[in-house]
Amino acid sequence: MQLKTIPSFGVVGNPIKHSRSPRIHLLFGEQLGIELQYDRIEAPLNQFATTVQHFFNHGGRGLNITVPFKLEAKELACAHLSARAQQAMAVNTLWMQKNELHGCNTDGVGLLGDLLRQSVVVLGAKVLLVGAGGAARGVIGPLLEAGCSELRVVNRTASRAHELIKAWPNHSKTLSAGGLADASTPGGWNIVINASASSLSDQVPDLPRGLYASDSCAYDMMYDCKATPFMDQAASDGAQLRSDGLGMLVGQAAESFYIWHGVKPDVSSVINKVRAELTA
Repeated sequence: MQLKTIPSFGVVGNPIKHSRSPRIHLLFGEQLGIELQYDRIEAPLNQFATTVQHFFNHGGRGLNITVPFKLEAKELACAHLSARAQQAMAVNTLWMQKNELHGCNTDGVGLLGDLLRQSVVVLGAKVLLVGAGGAARGVIGPLLEAGCSELRVVNRTASRAHELIKAWPNHSKTLSAGGLADASTPGGWNIVINASASSLSDQVPDLPRGLYASDSCAYDMMYDCKATPFMDQAASDGAQLRSDGLGMLVGQAAESFYIWHGVKPDVSSVINKVRAELTA
């Protein structure tokens, strides 16, 4: 009798022990009746490529990639990058197809899906993006494609923000950059997104007050069992809706799941379950 092989997936990062990706993907599998194994894999900082190669050589089906390896993942899969990965210049999803490594970036899909889920309208919105690292890079293209009327990227080191937006030369009328002091705009922003890692260290970006329009959303890509420092800062500055990034995490995971399995899970029920576990 042939033993059944359970498809193997995982998430690679360093550090990785706090990742909720295994729980999320197992919940997706339960929801859709798909049996799978999903593990946390901590790669040494100088052995990412070796770790990925070992995983796929031993029958692995797909990997999610997190900090600090998304740029290296893009280089590994450079022969077969999705349009989203090419635009983001970073990869968070890897899989083998005809013995060739393929890469995609699902971060922007996760963000836009979560904004839509919360009835936040991006079309025509004035959007401020705080941070100029990989998290910001992954969502600029999708935000522009969604039709925001203005997108300004600000960063503590302004030169990094200016360098980042050079990747979108055809959007010079919509896209601008500056330092944190350049965050203000007449009438305020409809959406302010914190793509910096400030909340991980219980800090807030040094932003001017008066950032928010009357009907506005503050979105922190980080998440916690309680409101993040950025969400508290936004509340004191008048943001009507404040959200952390748990829904984005689940949304990008759902898109990875779709790439690997060909079916899309329902994200709302999984967000609710993971949120309940976070606050338990």
